Amino acid sequence: MAYISLNDQYINQFVHAHELVQIQPMINTADQLLRSGTGAGHTFRGFLNWPVTYDKLELQRIKDTAALIQHNSEIFISIGIGGSYLGQRMAIAYLNGNFYNDNPNRHTPQILYAGNSLSSAYLADLLTLLDGHDFAVNVISKSGTTLEPSLAWRVLKQKLQVQYGDDEIKNHLFITTDRQHGALKAEALAKGYQTFVIPDDIGGRFSVLTPVGLLPIAVAGGDITQLLQGAADARLAYHDPDIMHNDAYRYAALRNILYRKGYAIELLESYEPNLHYFSEWWKQLMGESEGKDGKGIYPSAANFTTDLHSLGQYIQDGRRILMETVLNVAKVPHDLSVPTDADNYDGLNYLAGRSINQVNHTAYTGVIQAHLAGGVPVMSVDIPELSAYSLGYLIYFFEIAAAISGYLNGINPFDQPGVEAYKKNMFALLKHDNEME
Repeated sequence: MAYISLNDQYINQFVHAHELVQIQPMINTADQLLRSGTGAGHTFRGFLNWPVTYDKLELQRIKDTAALIQHNSEIFISIGIGGSYLGQRMAIAYLNGNFYNDNPNRHTPQILYAGNSLSSAYLADLLTLLDGHDFAVNVISKSGTTLEPSLAWRVLKQKLQVQYGDDEIKNHLFITTDRQHGALKAEALAKGYQTFVIPDDIGGRFSVLTPVGLLPIAVAGGDITQLLQGAADARLAYHDPDIMHNDAYRYAALRNILYRKGYAIELLESYEPNLHYFSEWWKQLMGESEGKDGKGIYPSAANFTTDLHSLGQYIQDGRRILMETVLNVAKVPHDLSVPTDADNYDGLNYLAGRSINQVNHTAYTGVIQAHLAGGVPVMSVDIPELSAYSLGYLIYFFEIAAAISGYLNGINPFDQPGVEAYKKNMFALLKHDNEME
């Protein structure tokens, strides 16, 4: 039995048994395209076997580098955008809870981010925050020319040079980039900076289990060995194309059956605030993998019960175009009991002594009942606990589901032509403005 499981018991009124039988041959074809390397984008299938083929020596070097950073830096800045940013941020939040940076008992560096916007105000605030502190920088970019991280790198490079000089800077600066090519690789070679490799056959949104994500996660104290082990075990669990035995493929099948019935938006929901950035990572994974050729399920997200007070009305009574997938965590790291209040002004003493996590889970059950009654399909992905192992497993579940789902829709799940289009326009406009000045 898979460690992460799909609960589709609530789907029966929306998807019938014969529909699953009918989609199985299409799943088999998608699986063959993926496994044999005959499908579109086949050169970016490296994520499939990465959890067992990764470079063990580089993993140790990542651990050693993380230990160095933990020793010599109070603040760690990760420069990157998209797949170079979202995966690590979601993992650090998943593993370290809601207030990692503010925890006075933390023995690892504060983790900050740059290069994920073009905000001058953000960079100025960051520079001010760094004053008087030892810090390290990890620049993550395959090409080294993506505008947002490149501008942030230029700004922070000056700060590093002023604070540490040409010799000491090498203990505070680490580059994650292409093995052989690109602007960052050339700079690292010329300056003697330590580098880590972004694999050629793994795209950005699939890269969290590579050095792209592993170094920042390790700096924050994450167990990256267990993270990879979870993904390795998921690789075995989700190998059989039979959707009665493969929950990741079954998830891909169910969401595509619903999509063909007009449910064009998928809401990924969780009841734990520290899973917010998991949803952000998932939105890029699904949006870039499926949203092309005029097709694709629109990925959205909600944090419950918070967003029930803003989105709940639409979900319950709005257009019937939404399907829901809930990340359901069985065991949270900490639980509290509802205290007794002598005055009982709020009338909640009937909950006194009850677990707050139990109350949260009751809310989850009640919301599902209400939404099903309102005609909204609901699935859940059940996670036993928030651990490095479960996270690696969960990442692999969604990565392979995204690939299969893309092939079910007849598109290349590994490219992102729309992203390249906006970049081309942006650079053209910037060059034009420069020529006009």
